[in-house]
Amino acid sequence: MSPPHVHEPHAGGAAALVILDPDHPGFRDAAYRARRDAIAAIALRHRAGGPVEDAPYVEEEHEVWRTVWGALAPLHQERVCREILELQEVLPLGPSGIPQLASLNDRLFASSGFRMEPVAGLVSARTFMQHLGRQVFLSTQYIRHHSRPFYTPEPDVVHELVGHAATLAHPAIAELNRLLGLAASEANEAEMSRLDRVYWYTLEFGLVAENGEPRAFGAGLLSSAGELRDFATHAQLRPWDLDIMAQTPFDPTRYQDVLFVAPTFTRLLVDLSTWVRTGRWRGRG
Repeated sequence: MSPPHVHEPHAGGAAALVILDPDHPGFRDAAYRARRDAIAAIALRHRAGGPVEDAPYVEEEHEVWRTVWGALAPLHQERVCREILELQEVLPLGPSGIPQLASLNDRLFASSGFRMEPVAGLVSARTFMQHLGRQVFLSTQYIRHHSRPFYTPEPDVVHELVGHAATLAHPAIAELNRLLGLAASEANEAEMSRLDRVYWYTLEFGLVAENGEPRAFGAGLLSSAGELRDFATHAQLRPWDLDIMAQTPFDPTRYQDVLFVAPTFTRLLVDLSTWVRTGRWRGRG
């Protein structure tokens, strides 16, 4: 499925901002589409560094959060690496309802210097990563449609918060995000592709060996109950090699066929930092 299109508002304000594909679960839900427009408008009004407006969630959407949280919580205890579980205690999100970005930003900034700012829809990998270089994580605020709580055709607030927010509270993980973002600001198209792939196979879908078993580290796994449950049997688990990752394409529309396992959490941090700082993302030498 192609992502939703986000239009700039017209002078009269009557045109829809978010255009969903006909096969999107919320396509025929006028109330959901109106909230998507209202949330997109928040992002379009936002000014960098300013306060983030709260999204107008309704009880039905908080119930989606609770449903997804209920499925993810036990899986996290079974399949997520220890360091990520500890970080979830540092930046508690809670099962009761969707947190607002503004409620998390003070804690994030104090721990790592990062903040989350709203974005209306998907942006290019370069734009997303360049903001990371400025210690800004561009986050969606909308949540998936209630009719399919375990499916979303685009990254939503579950992915952003359950997957990314807690990890950004870790100064070393936050620094990896920043370094990758700075590299993206200098990269040509071929180099950008290498950076995008390494980001995907580490910060989005990375695994860490723990007591002889692969444990989830990346945000894409942390926020998907189905993929978190099945990755060990569905995907080919490959040895840790950042240069091979940089050459390995991925398909964001399906469960991943290939995942890479870091020997330890510390090795993931050190190796990825070294890979960026020494310029290996340029693919030379």
